[in-house]
Amino acid sequence: MVDETTDENNQEVEEVKNESPIAGLGTLVFGKWDTTEITCADPGLSKYINLKQVGTPHTGGKHANTWFGKSKLSLSERYINNLMRTGKYTGKKQSAAKAFMAALDDINKKTKMNPLQIFVDAIINSAQREEITRIRFGAVSQPKAVDSSPSRRLDTAIRNLAKGATQGTSKSKRSLKDCIVNELIKASNGDSTSFAISKKEEIERIAASAR
Repeated sequence: MVDETTDENNQEVEEVKNESPIAGLGTLVFGKWDTTEITCADPGLSKYINLKQVGTPHTGGKHANTWFGKSKLSLSERYINNLMRTGKYTGKKQSAAKAFMAALDDINKKTKMNPLQIFVDAIINSAQREEITRIRFGAVSQPKAVDSSPSRRLDTAIRNLAKGATQGTSKSKRSLKDCIVNELIKASNGDSTSFAISKKEEIERIAASAR
């Protein structure tokens, strides 16, 4: 009986070891930050927010030719890709990835929280709920307020957060890492001085006037 119980205990220990996250795989981002404790307060965005990262954040655009392939791409990689959209950081993925990794460490030191939670809160606060489109009646076109889809809300939020960080480095001595920290913390607190929050409020204000 003793041998059977010890064998069962050993099997349970082995199963626990196999289920534990590996550094850089599955539930750990950059081998440090646990994604299992992150919560999303916006139910519309929850199924599109993917924090799982396998190895380095570089998939080579394998999602590009699949429907809703972006939803299977980690948020960290999508944010790094948006940092390289235009300007002096174009094509410098390694520099952008290092800046984002260092920014997560600084956010953890300043807030004493999981930086991924700050990142997700910043995305939720800067995702607009409605925008405008133009409807044409003959030769006349007029703006019309429409609801934004969850996928588009996430796209614009990530783009504006990255744009706010990169624009903060122009004509300034601040590094990209410092600008990322500043933008994410302000956006997570809903501060209107954040570029992403101000852009969201501007779009929603225009949409409200076009109803």
